Amino acid sequence: MLLSSTPRGARLARLLTVDTLRSWGLPHEGASHVVAELAANAATHGRLPGRSFRLTLYVIGTALRIEVTDTRGDRLPAPQVPQAEGESGRGLLLVEALADRWGVTGERFPRKTVWAELDLSAPEPGTSRSGVLGD
Repeated sequence: MLLSSTPRGARLARLLTVDTLRSWGLPHEGASHVVAELAANAATHGRLPGRSFRLTLYVIGTALRIEVTDTRGDRLPAPQVPQAEGESGRGLLLVEALADRWGVTGERFPRKTVWAELDLSAPEPGTSRSGVLGD
């Protein structure tokens, strides 16, 4: 799903994630927080005027993979030590705490994808849990 690189686009990414994961019968609490942080970073730090960011969700085996792609391949995310009284700087620390794995994949310039994986319980027999949130 392509979303505007705005706070509204970041909120919509979280809401779409919750709706999609509910329809797939998957837990959404941790994933919605991870998406909120990655989408907020894309809208804030990965923003270029007139460019959108892309949210992709899919299941690989027993893991939910979240990908957020933006058009600022020159700005790679890195966890920071937040200031005690600061109101920002904790997003990637939250992603580290909630995700089982996360990282950054450089793509054809100028894009980058920040991804996170959350391990899921084994699927029930006969239940399909795969799909991609629109392209």
